[in-house]
Amino acid sequence: MIETIAWKDNLVVMIDQRKLPAQERYVICKDYRSVIRAIKRLVIRGAPAIGVAAAMGVALGALKIRTTGMDHFKTRFDAICREMVSARPTAANLAWAVERMKRVADEAGHRGVKGIKDHLVKEARKMLEQDKVINRGIGRFGQRLLKNGSRVLTHCNAGALATGGYGTALGVVRAAMEAGKRIEVFADETRPFLQGARLTAWELKESNIPVTVITDNAAGYLIQQGKVDAVVVGADRIAANGDVANKIGTYMVAVLARAHKVPFYVAAPVSTIDPSIKKGEDIPIEQRDQREVTHFQGRRIAPKGVAAQNPAFDVTPHRYVSAIITEKGIITPPFRSQLKRLLP
Repeated sequence: MIETIAWKDNLVVMIDQRKLPAQERYVICKDYRSVIRAIKRLVIRGAPAIGVAAAMGVALGALKIRTTGMDHFKTRFDAICREMVSARPTAANLAWAVERMKRVADEAGHRGVKGIKDHLVKEARKMLEQDKVINRGIGRFGQRLLKNGSRVLTHCNAGALATGGYGTALGVVRAAMEAGKRIEVFADETRPFLQGARLTAWELKESNIPVTVITDNAAGYLIQQGKVDAVVVGADRIAANGDVANKIGTYMVAVLARAHKVPFYVAAPVSTIDPSIKKGEDIPIEQRDQREVTHFQGRRIAPKGVAAQNPAFDVTPHRYVSAIITEKGIITPPFRSQLKRLLP
């Protein structure tokens, strides 16, 4: 199985997803700011993976605080947490992970600075292992929705590379294959970063799961032709009413699926649910550099002087979602009351 991120000798090691599939290169983060840069620059991406990276970044930052005084430690630690939360605004798991680390630091306060540091490292490593277990739970529930011979369309990458391991949307596919079902995947290329063409296709090929890459604007054609039996995607944040923020282009696929009566499933851990966000329009949408659209591999592909819009995510209203698959089970509309029951 692909190792997306690891804690090794008090360093954070992550596969550089910008280089795949051409190179399998790893980035070593020696301090928390290098973790923040890795998150911002998409060395690591995917909401669950970002959450794990944030937790490890906070632990790494705490280790580097040179003081035994509790007040000074707390001041620096809080500043590190604030910086980490600002790395990417849309993915709920990042802020969730930082809050969890802050609680651990508070609960270990009586153990002194060294005790807090030890507990933070332990918690970050625990979160990685828990994420793997959670993803297998998502897969176990979700595979029940796929029949033998299902042709699944997915958008972006919600596999092992987007998580601590195994995957959310692709975890559903993996679990179905492990249950003996024949599954074929259509992977949207997912412009402008090409997560589908580069990452989803790569990891499915590595796992010997049949995959075909299509351009983003071919999805409607395949669905119209009856070649898609189900759509399964991940999520970066789920509002209290079931509205889902995911990679830009997801909304279009959801509308197409509804128009042709193809089920549209969202696979995500409970930590992606944000009860403080009542509806999708309140979810902050990250706007990324125009050059990701106007350039490709460092070369300009659009005329000079032409502006570009580059929202990283869009929001799919809950009315287009057939079911949300979590590690605690599958929920169907109406979502609000069921999502609330899933939360601790």
